[in-house]
Amino acid sequence: MTNFPEIVQEPQFSGSTSPDPAQSLIDSHGRVITDLRVSVTDRCNYKCVYCRTGQVGAQYDELTTEQYLRLIRNFVDLGIEKVRLTGGEPLLRRDLIEMVRELATWRIPAGPNAGQKLDIAITTNGHLLEDLAQPLKDAGLSRVTVSMDAVEQETFERVTRVPGSFPAVVRGIRAAQQAGLGPVKVNCVLLRGFNDDQIEGFGHLARREGIIVRFIEFMPLEEGRLWNLDMVVPVKEIVDRLSTVFPLKPLAPNAASETARRYGFTDGLGEIGIIAPVTQAFCGACSRIRLTSDGKIRTCLFSHREHDIYALLRLGASDHELRAFILQAVEKKEARHHIGEPGFLKPSRSMVHIGG
Repeated sequence: MTNFPEIVQEPQFSGSTSPDPAQSLIDSHGRVITDLRVSVTDRCNYKCVYCRTGQVGAQYDELTTEQYLRLIRNFVDLGIEKVRLTGGEPLLRRDLIEMVRELATWRIPAGPNAGQKLDIAITTNGHLLEDLAQPLKDAGLSRVTVSMDAVEQETFERVTRVPGSFPAVVRGIRAAQQAGLGPVKVNCVLLRGFNDDQIEGFGHLARREGIIVRFIEFMPLEEGRLWNLDMVVPVKEIVDRLSTVFPLKPLAPNAASETARRYGFTDGLGEIGIIAPVTQAFCGACSRIRLTSDGKIRTCLFSHREHDIYALLRLGASDHELRAFILQAVEKKEARHHIGEPGFLKPSRSMVHIGG
């Protein structure tokens, strides 16, 4: 049975909620929310086995650039400092460069980082990055992360199910490095039996190309019913196998809310991150919130509740009302996910329709 999300619209507000610009976003568990993931499309030109059933078209409508920017502005006024543009595949949006160019002019309005530029990043599969890396850098993009699930062409294209995709991604990564968007982060979702034989190869890649490789545990967010716990490759196995490439040492986190456990090779060449939401969940320090391509706020990847801020926008809401709505949504952010526990239910949307 499909588990449809609860859609929360909440278009009316009492006079007791009076959000001020630069008010901090703090949930009921005391976590400060500073990172916003914005899915600008749920279209994708790949059909990765851990994500899609094989269809590539959009399932949900997309907002206009003006609508995205107005919503993002209200999030920033409430304390968001980092905006990551995702999809689907965000590079499929023709107006993406214009969106980045506008965001790059914004400054953080208050708090310890007041006056600094908004941190703007993109997560992409890299297929179209070769031609867009320099224009995105020129527009003001801060960083780029490329999803790349194998270092061998045959394995890579078995995962993506798109012939000829591997060389395009390699060229895209190198173009991003050359454009000054480095060190590029490369994300690999590990699936036992699909691409777990690529771990050592990624270690060599990190050392050779000067990129940051991050391994991500397979989560139950695919459109099909592929996921099971036996397919998850745990942290210790990854570290042990990478240590055969060259000895590793733990690195300090860049921030308390950082999702990746960081490791460096002891000679200083290359960095590895391991994101383990299944076996070593990091919910207690979560600083993230998501906006889907059709204008729903999701407070967790595994939420069963969506907050329909776009419905409010269509009704002609003021910025004051939009900020009040955001505050209400964040206050209801879940304490944690429940992957692997009895009674766990997958969210109705898959990753491609939520935003990475």
